[in-house]
Amino acid sequence: MAEEQNLEPDVQYALLSGQEKAAILLSALGPTTTKLIFKHMKDNDVKRMINSMSTISKSPIWMVKKVLEEFYSSINEDSELLFSENKGRDFILSTLGEDRAKQLLGQIVDVGSNNTLESLELVDTRTLANFLINEHPQTIALICAHLPVEKKVDVLRKLPEGLQAEVVLRVANLDFVSPELIAQLDDVLKTELSTLGSIDTQQLGGVEPIADMLNLMDKNSEKNIMARVEEKDPELAEEIRKLMFVFEDICFVDDRGIQELLKGVDNTKLVIALKTAPDDVKAKLFKNMSNRAATLLKEDLDAMGPTKISDVEKAQQEIVQQLKDLEAKGKALISRGGEGDAFV
Repeated sequence: MAEEQNLEPDVQYALLSGQEKAAILLSALGPTTTKLIFKHMKDNDVKRMINSMSTISKSPIWMVKKVLEEFYSSINEDSELLFSENKGRDFILSTLGEDRAKQLLGQIVDVGSNNTLESLELVDTRTLANFLINEHPQTIALICAHLPVEKKVDVLRKLPEGLQAEVVLRVANLDFVSPELIAQLDDVLKTELSTLGSIDTQQLGGVEPIADMLNLMDKNSEKNIMARVEEKDPELAEEIRKLMFVFEDICFVDDRGIQELLKGVDNTKLVIALKTAPDDVKAKLFKNMSNRAATLLKEDLDAMGPTKISDVEKAQQEIVQQLKDLEAKGKALISRGGEGDAFV
């Protein structure tokens, strides 16, 4: 390295080998951490690392800082750690201590940085879908996680079928997003999309938003996506199903909830929704009506002509939403399976 001192810093850094960078990193992290890491290395590798550490012992501060920044970035970009709330920052802070870490890395390790992202509200879904179609599924998932559920559904519909399931899987597994990643994404969106706004750091993904999103999709898309999710992650598919509420699940609503629903539901909408409903769903509704109301509803069903599937699904989705609103108000109980959901 002595022969390289007259070169520009960027050139010097580019000439560093991976082992030399590792040696600089271990020197910066200190003997306690180095000792722990050495325990997991082969003897020959330890010897080589010690030799490298002795040759780079007088590395300039800018070089140490650059190695730490590269390590910090790589640990946050690792696919398994990407959304685990600043693993890189936490590791460096705990290892170096806050004062030393800030001295070396500056603002990159500041705690409590604001996570901001340009607002996506003004971007139409077609433009957004076209922008996302060639992006990595993880990027698409992160952006979709910031969208309102209806807009999320519309964007997902416009993506290729194979990509839809991949995005659903990744949204379901999103947790907390590092400020640095949000900042990088923010820069891209500023360039590609001319919208302004901000959003607070929050838990973006999880199974519940996916269930809400699939509830709003047409049956065919929902089945295709769930089939692909089932293939890749059966446990996740089961979690999603438990949280989803579809029209056929009316059978699992308590009688009081059904009666509350019938007070406010439009009769024409109910007739359309029941066009393709299974017998047990019809029976559940008839059971909670007066004999006269049940007879009239059956007559309306018998007299109804051909109806578009899209109209039936829309009516069913609207009724499902009414039931979910009633549940939120405590006026309906929906059993979603499990011992804790039995009615008493």
